[in-house]
Amino acid sequence: METILIVDDTKTNLNILIELLSEKYDVIAALDGLTALEMIKEEKIDLILLDIMMPEMDGYQVCEILKNDSQYGAQDIPVIFITAVTNENGIEKAYDVGGSDYITKPFKSKELMARVNKELQVQHLQKELKLLASTDPMTKLYNRRYFSKISEHALELSKRKKLSLSIIILDIDKFKNINDTYGHQVGDDVIITLANKLIKNQRKSDIVCRYGGEEFVLLLQNTSKDTAVLIAQKIRKEIESLKIMLPTNEDLTFTISLGVSSVDIKNDNNIESALKLADDALYEAKNNGRNMVCSK
Repeated sequence: METILIVDDTKTNLNILIELLSEKYDVIAALDGLTALEMIKEEKIDLILLDIMMPEMDGYQVCEILKNDSQYGAQDIPVIFITAVTNENGIEKAYDVGGSDYITKPFKSKELMARVNKELQVQHLQKELKLLASTDPMTKLYNRRYFSKISEHALELSKRKKLSLSIIILDIDKFKNINDTYGHQVGDDVIITLANKLIKNQRKSDIVCRYGGEEFVLLLQNTSKDTAVLIAQKIRKEIESLKIMLPTNEDLTFTISLGVSSVDIKNDNNIESALKLADDALYEAKNNGRNMVCSK
């Protein structure tokens, strides 16, 4: 069920809107802009109904902050303005600051529901398109393109909060031999099995990506290099103990090699240097016999 945030300084309006929407949606409410901003940080919001005329901080200001300040993560949340303003300048400003639509007071219940439903349907479609563009179809993990984008936000957050940020690059040992010996379907099964194990081990703040072929990258937020090495060792041991049933009823086992590095959050403006170090460490693990973790 979607969650709608209603922001209005008039309790009567809030009560009417809550009564109309609460049968179909989870509804939360705020009486002023500052409270709304704090709630948006804490709650997962799907749509905002926002009054324009409020004391201290009006709806225009609230919407402008949400659409321009990444800490709220609200750039993609649709905002429907609720307004008594009917002049063209006021309505134009609502769109200029990032509003998706507007409803004039006194509002009609059927019109309100229709506009809310439309915005949520559009948002749902946009999410599906983004998911298709950002994920690897075989493993359902993030793809390389999306990783490049999301890693920038992770680095920005780490810099702002002065938190460590580490990287693990891993790939499947002798994967070509697996494909040549057992066929590409078994090779795909190996990749999917590895991806599922990475998902199972994933912490809430971790970002896991299929970087290409049999190579995967993990971006570990608020994680030192030493801790990342321990995580990498845990993953390596779990993969080593896995067994995949072949069509011949034989068990196939496989191993992975891993490279670990940490991002210099003080000096790095992107994670490319850390990725290169992790890749060098992975190369070292391969050269030293595979099925091991190296760090740089």
